[in-house]
Amino acid sequence: MRVLVTGGAGFIGSHIADALLAAGHEVLIVDNLSTGKRSNVPPQATLRELDIRDERAVTAAFADFRPDAVSHQAAQTSVSVSTRDPILDAEVNIVGMIQVLRACVRHEAQRVVFASSGGTIYGEVEESRKAAIDDPKVPLSPYGSSKLAGEHYLSTFRHEHGLPFTSLRYANVYGPRQDPHGEAGVVAIFSQRLIAGTPIRVNARREPGDPGCVRDYVFVDDVVRANVAALEGRLPVPTLNVCTGRPTTTLEIAEALARALRVETPPDFGPRRAGDLERSVLDAKPFLELLGPTVDLETGLARTAAWFHAQVNAPSP
Repeated sequence: MRVLVTGGAGFIGSHIADALLAAGHEVLIVDNLSTGKRSNVPPQATLRELDIRDERAVTAAFADFRPDAVSHQAAQTSVSVSTRDPILDAEVNIVGMIQVLRACVRHEAQRVVFASSGGTIYGEVEESRKAAIDDPKVPLSPYGSSKLAGEHYLSTFRHEHGLPFTSLRYANVYGPRQDPHGEAGVVAIFSQRLIAGTPIRVNARREPGDPGCVRDYVFVDDVVRANVAALEGRLPVPTLNVCTGRPTTTLEIAEALARALRVETPPDFGPRRAGDLERSVLDAKPFLELLGPTVDLETGLARTAAWFHAQVNAPSP
């Protein structure tokens, strides 16, 4: 199968590309390298450097490669950037996606898999609850709104053009290669700071000194499993939360990483950040039924911490 991966030089996209190649598929990576890294691109994949907002460039890439399936990971991923510059967010996450979907139709791609955001589109998730697929969607940031709009466009293109899709609603993804960028980058930020011996800060959920916001952290390997299954047509649902269902505070993340790295760096406690959701935890039951157990948090954090430690200690090229 020929698979085109937008954003394939990024954190999640490069892991998906690795897995697709390991499964014997041919991979074309499309990335403008604004946040992705050339070093993330697997040697067996082809990189085409372009911006998904560029209709001519996107059309040419599709015409040359003729993908059977498309993994759409490219996005403006920062909640804070989306708040400061909602126009940029919409240009990349909505207009860019439309360019990709139009190319899918024109060049007869058989399936598209979309990286949506379960961590933002449901809005605040009340205590003791876990957001399920059919729950109300009340995004509180432009980023969440643009991701939800992307899901609506997928439904429209399926209705108008018969384009099959799978929408994967990611919780807070973490793992090796993650940049300390965006809300979900706290694991990368803490790892780097703990290794360097610099202070880390737990921003408040409500008041300084509390354990911080509650999130559902999912290891990148589980995200990859969902994507490959969807691209290969092995997921029988159009929409799936990619998550663990485990609520975890920012302080718990800090303490687990400190244990994994064998350092003692007590965190500072800061104020609540404007725009932060207090609690976002997703219903993992459908994921577990379809794909089996997820990587447990302690194992995933240990693997992530080890990767960051190796990067710091790697010899200079």
